[in-house]
Amino acid sequence: MSAGAVADIGVGMLGYGFMGRAHAHAYRTLSYMTWPPPLLPRLVALAGRDAAAVRDAAQRFGFDEPVGDWRALVADARVQLFDNCGPNGVHAEPTIAAARAGKHVICEKPLGRDAGEAYATWQAVEATGVKHMCAFNYRFVPAVRLARELLEAGELGELRHFRGSYLQDWNAAAEAPKVWRLDRALAGSGALGDLGAHVIDLARYLVGEIEAVSGCTRTFVRERDGGAVDVDDAVAAAVEFANGAAGTIEASRMALGRKNALSFEINGSRGSLAFELERLNELRVHRAGEPGFRTVLVTDPEHPFMRQWWPPGHVLGWEHTFVHELGHLLTAIRDDGDVAPYGATLADGYRAAEVCDAIVRSAEHGVRDRVIARTLRDAA
Repeated sequence: MSAGAVADIGVGMLGYGFMGRAHAHAYRTLSYMTWPPPLLPRLVALAGRDAAAVRDAAQRFGFDEPVGDWRALVADARVQLFDNCGPNGVHAEPTIAAARAGKHVICEKPLGRDAGEAYATWQAVEATGVKHMCAFNYRFVPAVRLARELLEAGELGELRHFRGSYLQDWNAAAEAPKVWRLDRALAGSGALGDLGAHVIDLARYLVGEIEAVSGCTRTFVRERDGGAVDVDDAVAAAVEFANGAAGTIEASRMALGRKNALSFEINGSRGSLAFELERLNELRVHRAGEPGFRTVLVTDPEHPFMRQWWPPGHVLGWEHTFVHELGHLLTAIRDDGDVAPYGATLADGYRAAEVCDAIVRSAEHGVRDRVIARTLRDAA
């Protein structure tokens, strides 16, 4: 199939930092690896506040032009998909404005700085009828999708336990300066919204809805160069699932020696699954009666997402999760299909935010807290 036979889609992106690079890489990669792509991304414009930096990023990433204000992306008729990779504090307003302008939207997590903001964003975007996604990219790790398929097939039987953690150490040094991620007004929360939200989304995706939590948060360094820190450095919570399973969720940005250590284990009545992001291509599987876990290298053609990549045994990397994620969204746009259940919608972003808020309330009051589950019909 020739490139001319594939319809294109104009992409406007807000933000050119860590996530902006990851998304731009994915758009360019899926254009030739996922062949034919569902839609051919045309990188129209990149928005950011620093004129020199956004100009340099637009050139490096392959965008046609840089702009200084996200409103220019919303007003640009060439932009059909608005990709929000900006800091947490600019997730809500630009995403809502883009959807109201008729553009499909993808927004990085957390969807809002708290559940109220996340709910308002989901509610406003859903009302427009556009396709929407909250960028929980770990749903698109081949091993995680395989875990979901095994669970859907009932391979583990009755689900009993979930244990998940996401540990990093980039903020462990007391002399590290204060950055926007340590400011509640800009970030909403600390390790909870930054890392814990990923674990919460995977728990919901794999096991089911969380009904109640008992949480603990800690801020170990309260004063840094640049001002006071008013978000959590670490969080731990016991969680109760609607299906009766019990679990734990932990996140920290001060776990020395841990660079990007996301892991989970699920135990059922007939087996168990275990995954570590630092061994991204492997899923550990145990079935009742076997002597222990066996390791499945998730790189065969029949495994999730692998037909578009390399021969068996040639492993993928973290960056390829975004190729799968954006490919899924573009397919939903092309086919007028659903982003859910395999992709996270803004509803999933909101649900994760409610669990985060419940953990904060539980930690503040020292009590078990039930998770709120508002619908679109409820008052914001």
